[in-house]
Amino acid sequence: MFRNTLVAAALSVAYGSMALAAVTAEEAKQLGTTLTPIGAERAGNKDGTIPEWTGGLTTPPAGFVKGSGFRPDPFAADKPRLTIDAKNVAQHADKLTMGMQELIKRNPGTYRIDVYPTRRPVTYPKRLLDNAAKNAVTAKTANNGLSVEGAIPGVPFPIAKTGHEVMWNHLLRFTGNTYCPKYDAWNVDSAGVPTLATVGESWQEYPIYLGNKTDAIKGTDIYFRIKLNYLGPARRNGEAVLVQDSVNPLEQPRRAWQYLPGQRRVKAAPDLAYDTPNPGAAGALTYDDAFMFSGAMDRYDFKLVGKKEMYIPYNSYKLYYQPGTPQNVMKPKHMNPDLERWELHRVWVVEATLKEGKRHIYAKRVLYVDEDSWIIVATDQYDARGQLFVSQFMPTPFSYDQLAPTTSLQYYYNFIAGNYGFQGMCGLHKGLFYNDGLPEREWSPDSLAGAGVR
Repeated sequence: MFRNTLVAAALSVAYGSMALAAVTAEEAKQLGTTLTPIGAERAGNKDGTIPEWTGGLTTPPAGFVKGSGFRPDPFAADKPRLTIDAKNVAQHADKLTMGMQELIKRNPGTYRIDVYPTRRPVTYPKRLLDNAAKNAVTAKTANNGLSVEGAIPGVPFPIAKTGHEVMWNHLLRFTGNTYCPKYDAWNVDSAGVPTLATVGESWQEYPIYLGNKTDAIKGTDIYFRIKLNYLGPARRNGEAVLVQDSVNPLEQPRRAWQYLPGQRRVKAAPDLAYDTPNPGAAGALTYDDAFMFSGAMDRYDFKLVGKKEMYIPYNSYKLYYQPGTPQNVMKPKHMNPDLERWELHRVWVVEATLKEGKRHIYAKRVLYVDEDSWIIVATDQYDARGQLFVSQFMPTPFSYDQLAPTTSLQYYYNFIAGNYGFQGMCGLHKGLFYNDGLPEREWSPDSLAGAGVR
């Protein structure tokens, strides 16, 4: 079932997730030749169902209006080439996550997966492509994979050989400069009743990519920060949260602050991490579920299993930018399949197993990482009994005007509670906007109080 590529042959067992597997200069020459500049296989597959990567989508399609917040679907004319439902799911099980199979099993009459032609639009600004080649021979993990050294802004491990390296590629991903969607988060209970959890503004930034930095990233550098200003519903209006993650979480752990209007003060919130329940998902997700996985990796062992072809959510412009009403997005038991787009892509598969003596509600996590972007696009997560607990999906339409994938939307299914939901749906409002960065004072804890005044 799993197929190791030429850059990862036999490494699943031989290296394990803790090895510091160096890349030789000879191996690095594959970047830009047989591999894309950031390490995906350039060639298509033998069946022709995955095309060759030809440089990505660098020109906006007709109809794009700069600064509008909305991005027309460059592949709108595509039609599904395959539909997977209860009648033929067994034929395609080897290319479906366990969560996808479970969705069809539980909803045989209403859920289906429409598979569209595979498109490979992802690329990055030239300086980041060049930096990836440099990182290939200089970057390394340290502290048993928990931190990174010797990397400059860009994909740190384009020829990844361990689970931790793949995870760092995801964590240090480039998604454009600062972006701010006004978004909705909705939860649908086991009876099929939807509830609005949050309306808010989400400022997200990767400071390591601002200002065309060329120096190696330091352990204390903040690589990601997010500020949430809650606008609704009424009970949450005025709340605000600020979270910062650093490159070496042992040297500088996650820092978080929260403003609650009833208390009228900003306070440190160290619990906004790991498996603390996330109120934005009614407790159905954890804080480290954000963006499929976020924060420190110290509670798990990460094993790189290999690469395989799978159907994943991809190029989901309709779901992001043309969802219609919230009621159009949500069906009683699952997302509206009319809005979803699935494609066949090669993904890296990483298994995270809870370390002995560590605590987390997930005993095992299986993470599926898109080879073209190094972004986790799907997960299957299991409880201590080995039962499928939560599956998540993060479709990634490409912001062709920014040369960056979009990761503001994710949706989840909790198979034990029987509920599901989504968060980050910016298309229900004014779309997704980018800028060159907020003033530094806007990233201070004190700024939360001002943002949270009703």
